[in-house]
Amino acid sequence: MRVVVNKILHYSLRKFSTNKMIKDVDIQKIRNIGILAHIDAGKTTTTERMLYYSGLISQMGEVHHGNTVTDYMAQERERGITITSAAVTFYWRNHQFNLIDTPGHIDFTMEVEQSLNVLDGAVFILDSSAGVEAQTLTVWSQSDRYKLPRIIFLNKMDRVDANVNMCLESIKQKLAIIPLCLQKPVKEAGKLQGLIDVLTMEKLSFTNSKLEKIPLTETEHPKLWNESMKLRSDIVDRLSEYNEILAEKIIAEDSIDNIKTTDIVNALKQETQKQTVVPIVMGSAYKNIGVQSLMDSIVLYLPSPDIRKELYKYFEDNLCAKAFKIIHSKQRGTLVFVRLYNGTLNKGQKVNSITQNKNEQVGRLYTAFADDLHEVDSIKNGNIGVVTGLKYTKLGDLLSNSASAAQKARERLLKAKHLKPEDPEEDLFGIQVKIPEPVFFCSIEPQSSAYQTPLDNALMELEREDPSLSVTHNHETGQTVLGGMGELHLEIIKDRILRDYKVEADLGELQINYREALIAKATDTLEFSSKIGSADQKFTITLSVIPTIEEVKETLIFEKTTEAAKNIAAIYYKHMLAIKNGIQVALEHGPRLSSKVSNVQVMLHFFWVGKGTSQTIITAGTTQLIQKMIREVGTDILEPVMSLEVVTPDEYLSAILADLSRRRAIIEDISIRANTKVVCSQTPLSELLGYSTILRTISSGTATFSMELLKYKGMPPLEEEKAIKNVRGF
Repeated sequence: MRVVVNKILHYSLRKFSTNKMIKDVDIQKIRNIGILAHIDAGKTTTTERMLYYSGLISQMGEVHHGNTVTDYMAQERERGITITSAAVTFYWRNHQFNLIDTPGHIDFTMEVEQSLNVLDGAVFILDSSAGVEAQTLTVWSQSDRYKLPRIIFLNKMDRVDANVNMCLESIKQKLAIIPLCLQKPVKEAGKLQGLIDVLTMEKLSFTNSKLEKIPLTETEHPKLWNESMKLRSDIVDRLSEYNEILAEKIIAEDSIDNIKTTDIVNALKQETQKQTVVPIVMGSAYKNIGVQSLMDSIVLYLPSPDIRKELYKYFEDNLCAKAFKIIHSKQRGTLVFVRLYNGTLNKGQKVNSITQNKNEQVGRLYTAFADDLHEVDSIKNGNIGVVTGLKYTKLGDLLSNSASAAQKARERLLKAKHLKPEDPEEDLFGIQVKIPEPVFFCSIEPQSSAYQTPLDNALMELEREDPSLSVTHNHETGQTVLGGMGELHLEIIKDRILRDYKVEADLGELQINYREALIAKATDTLEFSSKIGSADQKFTITLSVIPTIEEVKETLIFEKTTEAAKNIAAIYYKHMLAIKNGIQVALEHGPRLSSKVSNVQVMLHFFWVGKGTSQTIITAGTTQLIQKMIREVGTDILEPVMSLEVVTPDEYLSAILADLSRRRAIIEDISIRANTKVVCSQTPLSELLGYSTILRTISSGTATFSMELLKYKGMPPLEEEKAIKNVRGF
C-alpha cells in the first residue's frame, strides 16, 4: 500500500512540476526533431533528460518508475515501453525544440511513419554495446524516404561492454553512411568520467548533472591532446572531400590543424543537411552524461523549418498545415496535431481540408507538453500545435485558408514541375499516408449486445487515430474483424477499449493475414447486355490475369499493339476508373481463403461501352470476369515471413536454434555482440504466435527478440492444409 501511495505522490509531483512558458522565437531558431531507435536504446530516458536540462521539468522521471513525461498512457507506464508518439515543446540556448518521442516496437510503426512526415531532422539513439539493431534499420529506411538530416547519439557509454569502434563499424556496414565521430569517451578504471569534444578540443565533465568544459592543452594533457588532434584532423580531412569551402580553406592555410572550429562546424552543418555525412555524439542519458552536448549538436547541425519547406512555398501568403496525429480526449474532444509549413493558424479560423475537400472551423489551439496542453491564440509558421473542432480532417491531410488557395498552390507547383493539369495525378504535396498491411486478424465482440454501439464508436475513433488498425465487418458471419501489426498492437487496442471507453470486449483467436497468388495466366472476354429499367446496359471487355514474381506497384497494364492502344486511348476517364475499381474489388478476396490476391497484374486488351451504360455495371462486370478467371486457374497460398532477430547469452544459443528449426526458420546469420549472440533468421509468422513467452522460458528470461515483415512466400502443401483448416475451421 505504501509503495502505491508513494508512486501516486511521485506522479502527482511530476505532473505539477513543469515550467511551461511560450516564447516567440524566430523560425530560424526552431528545430522540429524526432527521437528514433530500437527498443530499449534509451529514447524516452534521453528525452526526459532534455526536458530537465531545458528547465521544463524540475525533476527527472524514469521509465522503470513509470513517471516520465512523454510515456503518459497507462499502458506505457505499466509496460515500460513507448506506444504512442508524444510531442513536447521546450527551449535550449534561445532555440525552440518541438520534439517527438517515437515508439521502438514494430507493432507501432505507424506512429513513427506519421511523425517522420512532419519532421525537419532526427536523432537516432544507439545502444553503444549493441550498435545498429533490427528496428534501427527499419526506422532508418523510413527516415530515408523523407530525406531527413540525422544525428546519431551513442547511448549507454557507461556500460562496461560499450564499444565505440564496433558501433562505428556497424553504422558503416548496416546503414551505408559516413559517420563522423565528434567526441571521444574519457574512462578511468572502466568508468565513464566525461567526454572529449574533438572539434573544440575541450574535456566535458558532468558533475552533479552540470556541464563543465576544460580546455585541453598539449602541456597538461599530452596523451589526450595528441589523440584528439588526430581525430580532429581525420574529421576535417574527411569533411573536405565533400565540402568545397572547407577544402579551399585547407589549401589557403596549408594545414589541416589550423582550421578554425567555426569553419568545421559550418561545413559539418552543410553536409549534414545535404545528408552526405552523419555527426556522431555520445554519452549516457541514464547517468546524465552528454545530453547537453547532444542538444548543442541539434542546434548546430540540424535544419530549421525554413530550409525544408520547398513544396509548400507555393501557398505564398496562405496557410498550409499538415495533420500528422489524431487523438480523442474526453474533456476536449478530437485533438488534431498539425505542423505549420506556411502562414499562421488562428483560434476560431475557418480552414479547408484539401484531401477531404471540406471546410472546417478551428476551435481552440494548444501547444503540446506531452499529455498536458497550453492554450494559445495562434500558431506560427514552422511550429507544431494542437487543434480542436476538426470533424473531417484525417491523418496526412493538408489544411489551407480555402479550396481556391489550395488550387492556386497546386497550379503553381504544376507549372514549376512543367506538368499539365490533365497529366496523371500524383502526390504533389506528400499527402498520401503509407499505411502498412496488417499481419494479424481477429474478431471482436462486446460481452453484451447493449455495448455494440459504444464498441462501434470506440473502434471508429481508434481507427481514425491509428490507420494501421483495420476495422472491417464480415457480412457472412456478422462479425467485426480487427487487423493489426502484431499481438501487442491488438492487445493494447483491447486494453484501451476497456480503460478509455469502458467497454468490455472479447477478442477471437488470432488469425494470420495470408495472401493468395495466381498459378497461371488466363485471358477471357465478357460481353454484357441487359435492359435495366428503360436503359440499355451494354459493354464488352477483354482482360488477362498474369502472375508476377513479387508484388507490383501498377496492377493494371495495357496491351501495347497498335490496335489495342488505339482502342484504350479512346476510353473515357470515368470508364477507366470503373474498370480500376472492378479490378481492386476482384483482387480483395481469393477463392481459397477469401484472402487478398497478390503478385498479379491485369492486362486490358479491349473495351467497348454502349451509350448510357452505368459505371457501377462496368465495375461489377469487371469484378465478375476477373474472379471467374482466378477460380479457373486456381491460386497458391502465401504466408507472411518475418525477419526475426534473437539476442541471447551464449549458454542458451543451442536451445534457441533447436527451437527455431522446429518453426521452419531459415538461419541467415549468427554473430557476436559483446557478451551475447545474435541470431538472424527468416521465420513464418504462423510459427511465432506466443513466441515471447516461449523465448522467456527457454532462456530463463535473458533473451530478447524483435521482428518485422520481410515478405510473403509460398507454403508447402501440408502447411497449406493447416492454414485452410485454421481459417475456415474445417
